[in-house]
Amino acid sequence: MSRTVLHDYHRSSASYRVRIALNLKGVPYHSRPVSLVDGAQRSAAYRALNPQGFVPMLEIDGLKLTQSLAIVDYLEARSSDPPLLPSDPAERAHVLALALTVACDIHPLNNLRVLKYLKSTFGQSQEAVDAWYRHWVAEGLDALEALAAPRAGRFLFGDDVTMADICLVPQLYNARRFAVPLDPHPTLTRADANACRLQAFIDAHPDQHAPKETAP
Repeated sequence: MSRTVLHDYHRSSASYRVRIALNLKGVPYHSRPVSLVDGAQRSAAYRALNPQGFVPMLEIDGLKLTQSLAIVDYLEARSSDPPLLPSDPAERAHVLALALTVACDIHPLNNLRVLKYLKSTFGQSQEAVDAWYRHWVAEGLDALEALAAPRAGRFLFGDDVTMADICLVPQLYNARRFAVPLDPHPTLTRADANACRLQAFIDAHPDQHAPKETAP
C-alpha cells in the first residue's frame, strides 16, 4: 500500500482541518511542507500535482485529493469510525451548513493570497488589511454562533465532534492571531475549548507542524 502524504502548510486553516480529520480517523501520514510564505505552492513541480496551487493536497490510496472538505468527506466515506457527519439527513445538512459557513463564507475572504493581494495590488496598509480580516471574520462568526447555538452541546452539534468542529478550531486559531474578539461567541469558544482538549486536535495544532529551526 502506498504511503499517505499530506502536502501541508502549518498555519493553513484548510490543512489544519485535514490534519485533524486524519488524526480522528487514525490514518498515519507523512507531512510534506509547502511554504505559502515562500511561494512554493506556485512552483511548477507543485502545480503539476495540484493545478490550483493550494494546500492541502492528500496522496492516499493511489489518489491525489484536493480541497479540504472533499478530503474530509473522502476520509468519512472510507471509514465512518468515528462518524464526522450525522446519519439523519436533516442533521447532516445542519452540520454541513455549519462547516460550509466557515469554509466557504469566512475563510476565502481572509486567506493569505487575498490579504497579499489587498496590499500588493490595492496598496492597502497592514492596518487596513488587518481591519478587513477582523471585519469579515467577526461577521461570519456572528452568523455561525446564531446558527449553532440552538443545537450545540459540548461541540457545535451535540456532544460529539463533527465536521463543523474540524472547521471551527482552525478558524478560531487564526482569529486569535489577528485579535478578533471572541467574547460574543460563547457557543463557538466552548466547542473550541472542548475540541482542543482532544489528542487528535492537539496533534494537529500548527505549533506541532511549524518548520524546525536549524542551528547555524
